[in-house]
Amino acid sequence: MPEPTPADRTLQALSDSMGGARSRRPEDATDPSVPVAATVVLLRDGTGGLEALMIERPDRGSFAGAWVFPGGKLEAADRRDADEPEEAVARTAGVRETREETALAVDPDALVTLSCWDPPPGLALRIRTWFFVAPSAAGVIALSPEEAVAAEWMRPADALARHGRGDLTLYPPTWVTLHGLAAHADTASVLGAARLGGVQHFETVARRGGEGPVLLWQGDDEWDPDAAAAASGSRHRLEIGALPWRYERTG
Repeated sequence: MPEPTPADRTLQALSDSMGGARSRRPEDATDPSVPVAATVVLLRDGTGGLEALMIERPDRGSFAGAWVFPGGKLEAADRRDADEPEEAVARTAGVRETREETALAVDPDALVTLSCWDPPPGLALRIRTWFFVAPSAAGVIALSPEEAVAAEWMRPADALARHGRGDLTLYPPTWVTLHGLAAHADTASVLGAARLGGVQHFETVARRGGEGPVLLWQGDDEWDPDAAAAASGSRHRLEIGALPWRYERTG
């Protein structure tokens, strides 16, 4: 039997974790017991189009071997006062984590909030994560070996294609973010759209489909099974049971 690839192990971990998944409750998106993290999507305009900085995690830990954007969990020192909103604390944490992991100095005022991802309730490992976008930061990349083993500027469509072939490992929030970036020609377009569109909130629900796990978000008919409204055919989901993953969003 062939050795499982990192992508195989990631899918198995995602599938195994869904055994305890349940429907969402109103308080899930702000559950104070859930750890919070921040991710910074650094962008630059390359000769072939828009590129995002991706780093590869070491082959250990919660995201072993995955390619991600720089980031990590919030720390107590990131909070300047007790009443500071979570988004603001996450902004500070994103700047700090990017510096610690890549040695790049990000201007906090350059960060535009893109999205907030809340994982499916009922899972053993849940981390609520804020995603920010920003132009490429000043400095030379110098990776912290404890946090990353490789770094690469990737065109979003190329990263998705490599994932679809099983050549690299992505987690769903990273995949969906890259999918959205792939629609833009340059950094200015991404930043403009993020400012105009406001923060996207992904309150995730996990289901099992015919080919494996399916992740649902607001706007999908099956996101809230208790909703009284008749099915409209609306979809907002990511099917992750087999490669390549399939993302569907209508409306």
